[in-house]
Amino acid sequence: MAPVEMTGSSRAVVVLGASNVSRGLPRLAATARVRTAGPLDLFVAAGHGRGYGVSTRVWQRRLPSILSSGLWRALDRERADQPLAVITDVGNELLYGLGVSAVASAVREAAKRLADRGARLAITGLPIAGIAGVGAVRYRLLRTLYVPGCLLSLAELKEATRWLDEELQAIAADTGATFLEQPAEWYGFDTIHVKRSQLDTLWECVGDAWGLPPAAGRTRASFAEWATLGSQAAEVRSVARVMRFTRQPVVEQGGMRVWMY
Repeated sequence: MAPVEMTGSSRAVVVLGASNVSRGLPRLAATARVRTAGPLDLFVAAGHGRGYGVSTRVWQRRLPSILSSGLWRALDRERADQPLAVITDVGNELLYGLGVSAVASAVREAAKRLADRGARLAITGLPIAGIAGVGAVRYRLLRTLYVPGCLLSLAELKEATRWLDEELQAIAADTGATFLEQPAEWYGFDTIHVKRSQLDTLWECVGDAWGLPPAAGRTRASFAEWATLGSQAAEVRSVARVMRFTRQPVVEQGGMRVWMY
C-alpha cells in the first residue's frame, strides 16, 4: 500500500467500535497524531457493548446504533473526505440474539458509507483462535458476567463467530479495505478485550494498514491525554432512562479535535 500523503490540513480519522476502542482511545489518538504528523480530526463511535445496527444498553447507559449515530452527519458537516477509518469490535450483537446475516449487513453498510467518502479503511477480524480455545466452564462464567441473557450455546457461538469472520473478510475485499487478523495472544481470559499491553500493537497495526509512515517520536498517550479523553461523553446517550446530550467536538486542543458519538 502506498504511504498516505501528508498535507498541512487536518487529517480525518474515523474509528468505529466498542469496548476496545473506549479502553484504548487515548493510545489510538496518540498513534494517529504522531504518525500523521499534523492536525487531527478524530471521529469516534464506540462504547462498551456497542452495536453497529442496534441500540445497546450496558447497566443504566444506552447508546444508539453506530449506523444511526450522529457521526455520519458530522463527517458530512465537517467535509471529512478521504478519511482514515477502522471498523473493529464487531460481534456484540451476536450475544444479544441477532443473526450473523443481520450483523454483517450492518457492518457492510458502515463500510459502504466510509468507502463512499473515499476512506482508506481497515477492518479487524474476530479473535477466532482465542474463541476456539474457550471451554464450557469458562463460557458459562463469561456469559453470566457479561451477557446473562444470551441464549447461544458455546457451539453455536463458535460457529457464528467463524461465519461472521468470513463475512468481514468478504466485506473488506468488496470495499477495498485491509483485513487485519487478531492473534489469540492479544486477548486475555475473556477473549473479548484486548490486553492493555497489546493495545499499542493493535493501533500500530491499524496505522500500518492505513499506510502511515513510521512514528518519528513518542506514540504513548500522556496522563493528561488519558484524563481528557477518558472523561468525555457521546453526543447522545440515555442514562437511567434520562436522555443526555453533549456538544461536539468534545476536545479542541493541541492540534486535535475529537467528536464522540
